[in-house]
Amino acid sequence: MGKVEVRALSEVSLEIASGEFIAIMGPSGSGKSTLMHILGLLDRPDSGSYYIGKKEITKLSDDQLAVLRNRRIGFVFQQFHLLPRMTALENAELPLIYAGKRHLKEKAVEELKEVGLGDRMLHRPNEMSGGQQQRVAIARSLVNDPLIIFADEPTGNLDSKSKEEIIAILKKLNQKGKTIVIVTHESEIAACARRVIQMRDGCIISDKRLGGEAQPAADLEKDLVDAVLSGPRGISGEIKFLDYLRQAASAMLSHKMRSFLSILGILIGVAAVIAMLAVGQGAKESIENQLASLGSNLLVIRPGSARLHGVAMESGTVTRFTLADAANIAKLSSVVKSVSPSVRGRGQMVYGNKNWNTQMEGVGVDYAAMRATPAAVGRFFQEDEIRMRNKVVLLGTTVVKELFGDANPVGETIKINLINFKVIGVLPSKGASTFHDQDDIALIPVSTAMFRVFGKEYVDTIYVEAKSPELIKAAQEAITELIIKQHRLTKDAEDSFQIRDMTDIKNTLEATTKTMSLLLGSIAAISLVVGGIGIMNIMLVSVTERTREIGLRKAIGANNKDIMVQFLIEAVLMSFLGGITGVALGGGVSSLINIFAGWTVRVSGFSIILATTFSLIIGIVFGIWPAKKASQLDPIEALRYE
Repeated sequence: MGKVEVRALSEVSLEIASGEFIAIMGPSGSGKSTLMHILGLLDRPDSGSYYIGKKEITKLSDDQLAVLRNRRIGFVFQQFHLLPRMTALENAELPLIYAGKRHLKEKAVEELKEVGLGDRMLHRPNEMSGGQQQRVAIARSLVNDPLIIFADEPTGNLDSKSKEEIIAILKKLNQKGKTIVIVTHESEIAACARRVIQMRDGCIISDKRLGGEAQPAADLEKDLVDAVLSGPRGISGEIKFLDYLRQAASAMLSHKMRSFLSILGILIGVAAVIAMLAVGQGAKESIENQLASLGSNLLVIRPGSARLHGVAMESGTVTRFTLADAANIAKLSSVVKSVSPSVRGRGQMVYGNKNWNTQMEGVGVDYAAMRATPAAVGRFFQEDEIRMRNKVVLLGTTVVKELFGDANPVGETIKINLINFKVIGVLPSKGASTFHDQDDIALIPVSTAMFRVFGKEYVDTIYVEAKSPELIKAAQEAITELIIKQHRLTKDAEDSFQIRDMTDIKNTLEATTKTMSLLLGSIAAISLVVGGIGIMNIMLVSVTERTREIGLRKAIGANNKDIMVQFLIEAVLMSFLGGITGVALGGGVSSLINIFAGWTVRVSGFSIILATTFSLIIGIVFGIWPAKKASQLDPIEALRYE
């Protein structure tokens, strides 16, 4: 005790025969409880030897001692130590779990009937008297058919009638051959025993037999301990896991609010991860859809601007592109797949009494395939229509809505800048951003746009599609060389045109979107970690609250691994439930974001698996410390915990 050495027991030499009924008496601090703890394998002597049969016990491991306590020893405590959330039958079954005999629950029923509780098996401890609770404790001590029963002040908290009932039960058990060891202060209780041991200051001062011989007991095997330790430990791990799962669920239900708060932290974390990843994935898909309109392997050639004394002049003042340039580029067939020249301008459209000003673009036949813009309704214009400068037009969905409402515009005639055009198709919808509506557009043949509508001799842009991603660089170099040669550009004027690789823009946007998704997911994951810390704190509180329960479980045969696994399963179960409900909540939040904010969201299977798996990992990581702390509790100190 501190720096002062206190010997709880000193020079104790004791032999107990099978079938004896012994009472150990003495004042408080005499060492009688310590002696019972050593005899009951809950504690180890600092020196000396302890034999059961012919086997030295002091050198056995903690797990081996747990097996012996479970199979050969039964305990009856003054405080009963019944688990309040369990019925009498479930309390009596507890030792069967650690013996791997849960399937033999009829044994618990039989023992409860034997102690007179056949009609109270489904009652909880708070629904029974003290005497009835002690009888449940006796039934619990008998379910594994122990050789010896240790009773620590079994009548200390009972009235006279209940005392008589408990002593009568213990006498009956002794008559059946059970060895009974009682620790008591009361002389009238000790008088019921056949042998009384008096202790004082850690020493045995008297050892008297009160008459009668020990009740005959079954012959003990010489290798009694080895037979228990070498025998099968129990049933399959799967069934034992189900028992642990059942107990974890029972513990959670008995503390509903505490469990709910633990689950809530994980639930919010998982929901946040699901919702944020859904927003990120939705943004990625939205950008991909917009990028699809750029086409694949696309190069965009624009006229640049010359510089005069360091000042940039108007675009196209040095290099202007014509339809002939587009035709020459198309001849680079080894690296170029298709080419489409383009001119742009505004056009005033009139149909009936409705009019609309929109962006117009004159393009070539290959534009539809290059920019992923096939006609959704009707058709795209053909090569002969470009050659003949036909007045045909394809309208974007916004233009169709403004001019025609819900009517089909194909085949109708409209005026564009006072010129009649026939509508031959409707473009696919590509959506709108805050600053630009991609569907507010009209496409006409490039030749018609240049010579009939805008009066241009030069094209504004040339779209070029390379044959493959690997040939983009080669195509860019070949086009640059061709333009410099065709336009006889000097070194100073070589920057008077631009060739933009749209693949670089796509890759940059995709990388940005991916980074945004990871950032959103990481921020949301922080809430998962916070939820894990909440579970750890709750589990630490649970360990403290259930200290006596842990001591009881160890006394009836649970080893450190059993305790650790049980508490770890409880933490993981809470995380799993939080993860499952969080997935549902996250999906709901994502839908609300889509409905009220109008953002594109996409809940992917990957995000669900990731969030659920992460929640389980959180449960394991943050459940290990409380579980380990619970498993390392000393059973004696745990049973004494107030």
